[in-house]
Order: sequence, then structure tokens, then C-alpha cells
Amino acid sequence: MSRTEWHEHDWQLIHTEAQSPAMHMALDEVLTNEVSAGRRRPTLRVWEWADPAVVIGRFQSLRNEVDSAAATGHGIQVVRRISGGGAMFIEPGNTITYSICGPLSLVEGLSFQQSYELMDRWVIEALGELGVAASYQPLNDITSPAGKIAGAAQARKGNAVLHHVTMAYDIDTNKMLEVLRIGREKLSDKGTASAAKRVDPLRSQTGLPRGDVIERMISTFRRNHGLRDDHLTPDELGQAMQLANDKFQTPEWTAVVP
Repeated sequence: MSRTEWHEHDWQLIHTEAQSPAMHMALDEVLTNEVSAGRRRPTLRVWEWADPAVVIGRFQSLRNEVDSAAATGHGIQVVRRISGGGAMFIEPGNTITYSICGPLSLVEGLSFQQSYELMDRWVIEALGELGVAASYQPLNDITSPAGKIAGAAQARKGNAVLHHVTMAYDIDTNKMLEVLRIGREKLSDKGTASAAKRVDPLRSQTGLPRGDVIERMISTFRRNHGLRDDHLTPDELGQAMQLANDKFQTPEWTAVVP
């Protein structure tokens, strides 16, 4: 298989109504499988969140990452995704999340570091146009001089690559530190004053509403790579609802690494 370029593919945009955390996990798996099988064209999906969540990586220990009692107390659902990487703290109005379900040929022959950099390049350009001095920080962060902006995760399945990014538009640092154990450990010697410095949200950097940031991201992708508006098919939605119910909402999957 030889490597292909972005412009060689007919990219589709899905940006629809808010979904539950488990449905987002399921949609990533379903759409990646559909792209791999050739039933769906390569897709950029911009997520809208129906509920707050902690999303942990495929190989992370649930109890090491999450204070389950604190999460329950705050009404925060915990879900596990199919890609690796670290835990993400999600609040609907404070988070910008997208995933790219592309052909494996896009990253053919590239290392993970090279493929992360390739997949993030367009969004770093979009942020630059908003006045944010964003850059790629290996392996899977987007950062600025003021702090971390986003974290990425990736999985390769069949003939497709899944790349998703969660960006901090705004953040409730104290709540995040109550729910995520790892954040506490990293910050315990520095106190919460420095916690706010570790993540630098886009709201303070751009002064723009969340929707305007998303609009600029989409327009940059469209300009650079081409993008046509699309929607989820009834079959894709049905598959995802089944998968959310059978897998991503189950304690067995969430605690598959206890």
C-alpha cells in the first residue's frame, strides 16, 4: 500500500446533535469500521456532548485514574475508549472534541509520532489563525506557550486510522482534580495554583465563543482538504446504539483494566 494525501480523499463532515458519552465511544468504533470496509468515505466528526464524562484510554487502570465516588457525586459518567492515551475530563460547554476516521493509507509508513503530527497539522493552523501560538508536542499533545490545549489518541483498525482530539475550551480545574487521580499526583507538590497553568483553555486565549472556534476549525479543514456536509445513516446510528448498550455502557468494559 502506498501512502495517500488528504486531497486524494472525499472527506465528509458529521456535526450533529449531542450524544451520550457511550454513544460517542460507539460511533468512533462504528465509523472507523465503516471507513475500513469502504462503506463510508473518510470522515471528520465534530462531537457535541450530552453529558459530562471522564474518558479513559483503552489500557488505563480505572481505579488508578478515576475517583469513582467523586465522579458519581458530580454526575460524571466514566467511559473507556478503544484507543490508548490518557484520561480526559469532559464538560459539554467546556470541551471541543473531534475525531478523524481516515484510510490507513493516509499514515502508511509513518511512525505514531509522525502520524499524530500529520493529523493535527490542520487544527494547529486553524488555532494560529485565531491568534493561538499552538504547536505539536510529542507524542500526543497540542500545546502553546501558555500551557496544554489538547490531547490526542489514535488507533489503527483494519484499513482505517482513528485519530481523536479533546481540546479544553474552558475548564473547572478544581472539579477535574477531584475526579482525576492522576491530576492530583502530578500537582500534589505544586498545589492547585499551578493546576490551572498546566491546561490553558482556548476561551481565555481567543476570547471567542466555543461555536466560533469550531467554525474556524471546520473552515480550515474544508479549505485545506475539502469537506462535504454529511449525516449519520440509520444503520450507523443503529449499530452505535447497540454497541453503546452491549459494550461501552457496561461495567465489564469500563473496568476491563480494573
